[in-house]
Amino acid sequence: MDEEKDLAQRKKEAAERAKQLARERLAARQADEQAKSAAETGSLKTPPNSNGSQLETTKGEATEPASADDLALAKKRAAEEARARAAELRRQREAAASGAASGDDLEAAKRKAAEEARAREAQLRRQGEAAASGAASGDDLEAAKRKAAEEARARAAELRRQREAAASGAATEGDLEAAKRKAAEEARAKAAQLRRQREAAESGAEDDLELAKKKAVAAAKARAAALAKQKAAEASGDDDELAKQKAAAAAKAKAAAAAKARAAALAKQQGGAGDEGAKQKAAAAARAKAEETDGGTGRYAAPSPNDPLLEKYVRIIHEHLGSDVFEDAYINRLAKDVPTLVVKKEAYYKVAELLKGHEQLRFDYLSELHGTDFQTHMEVYVHLYSYPNRQPVALKVKIERDNPEVDSLVPLWPGANWPECEAYDLLGIRFRGHPNLIRIFLGEQWVGHPLRKDYEPYDAEV
Repeated sequence: MDEEKDLAQRKKEAAERAKQLARERLAARQADEQAKSAAETGSLKTPPNSNGSQLETTKGEATEPASADDLALAKKRAAEEARARAAELRRQREAAASGAASGDDLEAAKRKAAEEARAREAQLRRQGEAAASGAASGDDLEAAKRKAAEEARARAAELRRQREAAASGAATEGDLEAAKRKAAEEARAKAAQLRRQREAAESGAEDDLELAKKKAVAAAKARAAALAKQKAAEASGDDDELAKQKAAAAAKAKAAAAAKARAAALAKQQGGAGDEGAKQKAAAAARAKAEETDGGTGRYAAPSPNDPLLEKYVRIIHEHLGSDVFEDAYINRLAKDVPTLVVKKEAYYKVAELLKGHEQLRFDYLSELHGTDFQTHMEVYVHLYSYPNRQPVALKVKIERDNPEVDSLVPLWPGANWPECEAYDLLGIRFRGHPNLIRIFLGEQWVGHPLRKDYEPYDAEV
């Protein structure tokens, strides 16, 4: 692309030089004609007996041919200088193509050559105009000659400097090659270093993995200890929590006693009290099970990762509704460590409304609602999920078995519509405020509710 641009530029410069030469020739011809006409006019007007005038005419006639010769000589010199400059520019382009001169030097030379060409064209144009108008005298011509000689010397000095710069550019090219070699050596050294590092990393990967595992276990133990301390500190300042801990300890003791009794009965069934080792093993297993879980309720003694969530829910509900709305609050280990809130019947709807509307809770999705008959009472279990916070919670309420009635959650979560109808159909639990509480499985003519523990079919044959 650069070669095409250079070719077009050279063509353009050649065309401009041809035009300028044509203009110079035309100007010289016009100057000759004017000089001839002036000479003829002067010879006709001068009387033969005026010596002074005749002498002046003779001087003028002698001056005009000399001016024409000088102009022709100046043209020849200008042509020679143009050819010399063209040859020099051609050598510079060849040197640039062979890599002797850098791109910046070539561009600077091009710009300088263009400026000089424009200056020379302007000078020649001025000379042509002066010759055409006949206003230039012999002194002006001498001054023009001197100026042209000075410009030629200046151009020669400039060309000499360009040659020296081209020679230094060749040296710079050698420095560039050395720099390339040095960069290649550095790249190879870096590649070798990276290869050694990878080999070292592969050889020590297993050790790093073991160390990371140990660190993770230590961090988990530290977090568990911190949570245990925090729970202990909170329990020391809260009478309700202390009472819960006492009840939990009593339940543990009761479970351990029951486990021991079962172990003893099992030992008797297997052949009496002779196997003391079996008794000890059974007792140890019972103690371990009692320490692990509180009587099968799903509440483990070890800390849960969802303990902070449970504490947050309880704290927010206490701040807005008071501390007398709860019957219990625990982590249900049997249901993926879901924080479970057991609330009083009269506070059921208020707690549900707070769980949905509070900015820090935002439980916007009801995923499950069902009822259960425990013979002594009934329970409604609701599972909620917060998509903004990605956190779960379970809401549970106990109701009387003889009159099972509780508030409906359809105004808060429309998805509770069909699950509440199902609980009404199969257990007889009525939901106050439900928009259309109907029996969706068995029909309104069905007698009784099949999931009650005391259900007896109306028609035994069915």
